[in-house]
Amino acid sequence: MKKILTLLVLTLSFGNVHAQNTNKLKKELLSSIEQKSNDLISISDNIWKAAEVAFREEKSAEYLIDYAEQNGFKIDKGLAGMPTAFTATYGEGSPVIGIIGEFDALPGLSQTTVPYKNELTEGGAGHGCGHNLFGTASLGAAVAIKELIEKGALTGTVKYYGTPAEEKFFGKLWMIREGVFDDVDVVMDWHPADKTEANVQPSLALVDFMVEFTGQSAHASADPWNARSASDALELYTNGINYYREHVSQASGFTIIFKMLDRLLMLCLIIQEFGLE
Repeated sequence: MKKILTLLVLTLSFGNVHAQNTNKLKKELLSSIEQKSNDLISISDNIWKAAEVAFREEKSAEYLIDYAEQNGFKIDKGLAGMPTAFTATYGEGSPVIGIIGEFDALPGLSQTTVPYKNELTEGGAGHGCGHNLFGTASLGAAVAIKELIEKGALTGTVKYYGTPAEEKFFGKLWMIREGVFDDVDVVMDWHPADKTEANVQPSLALVDFMVEFTGQSAHASADPWNARSASDALELYTNGINYYREHVSQASGFTIIFKMLDRLLMLCLIIQEFGLE
């Protein structure tokens, strides 16, 4: 975690400092992270143990909020209609540097801290994507930058975005629609992985919608002509989508997901705009 924090903080800091101050800032950042490592590891462990899924991250959000408040950040809670969405802000003026923090867990992935499958709670949730690290390390980076602003080594504003429900409901989209990101100049994030590196790569935009098909029952022998088949409608629809593929740019793609909800047949159509044009 210390390496990850250092990488994120240094990346955020270099744009605002003169080259000859780089080594000094590196030492200050490393010292800040080292001094806070026990607190940050404790927060990460607590979020791991809480293992709260989308929109239910009450404890996880509070662990992060409490630490941000202890370090002098201004907190705004309950953003975009989500009780566990929040921002933690320090400084004033520009640039406004945003740092993303996620902290939701995944259903059915309960796990103890061992490198093999061993449920902590049978059938419970767990941090299969390491969001306990994600949220904590991002906040640690924000606190380290805050200290440099406080000392006068940097100017501007650092803003930590506590973004819930990433794994299922894309909480950031809700926050974007409500204008929570409108005042930020740049937003950065990272993700737990098996190596520490700065990574610049394109990403996909996503538009998704649901189509619901309902049918009408009729006697299969005596009255079949009055039936309306939801499955026939679904089949025709997906065939149409598949024939449409050859008439769209290679920069676009389609993914179709089928779900049965009681007697309702539902199709989730996801259009991925690759953004290559």
